[in-house]
Amino acid sequence: MLKKVPNPIDRHVGARVRMRRMLAGVSQEKLGEALGLTFQQVQKYEKGANRISASRLQQIAQMLEVPVSFFFEGAPSGDTPEGGFSDMAATTYVSDFLATSEGVQLTKAFVKIKSSRVRRRIVDLVEALAEEAEEKA
Repeated sequence: MLKKVPNPIDRHVGARVRMRRMLAGVSQEKLGEALGLTFQQVQKYEKGANRISASRLQQIAQMLEVPVSFFFEGAPSGDTPEGGFSDMAATTYVSDFLATSEGVQLTKAFVKIKSSRVRRRIVDLVEALAEEAEEKA
């Protein structure tokens, strides 16, 4: 029996819910309680395994203090021709990273740095570390 693969839009919306929830410092359990759900159901939403209804998405948006449209920003449109050029593949890994706890922690810390010069040096450092890691791989 084939395993059901989540719809790319459902996965994207779920990842955006996770990212916003983590940025807001809300646990899956806390969001679930506010919605009258278990944290497992919230997990399924965030993975895209279960589709979020329009009314539930509206509730989530209100609780996380974002417009519903936030969850669709950067979503795959499905209208890119087969084999066509699209920046979706290039930006998907960014969304995936921002949905991790490390991505959220790094983003929160990075935006607190006021000096553009210091931020630029951090970016340069990370790029150098990434190049070194690629060379060793």
